[in-house]
Amino acid sequence: MSQAEFDKAAEDVKHLKTKPADDEMLFIYSRYKQATVGDINTERPGMLDLKGKAKWDAWNELKGTSKEDAMKAYIDKVEELKKKYGI
Repeated sequence: MSQAEFDKAAEDVKHLKTKPADDEMLFIYSRYKQATVGDINTERPGMLDLKGKAKWDAWNELKGTSKEDAMKAYIDKVEELKKKYGI
């Protein structure tokens, strides 16, 4: 697993033939943020921002996860999505 593999996976996910399900999108979003930013560093969105709260919660669950572990999980999930949805 390398930065180049991570970058390729980040590009590949944009070209899936079908948009992944919401839970799959939250998984890849949260792993991407953990790998690129680290532990969450923002306040939780307000109660009317349902999408923002879901994204925040998914990222917050990864607090303490290493950049490397998040990158690996992200790459593995993108590979799985490529097989499932095509590219």
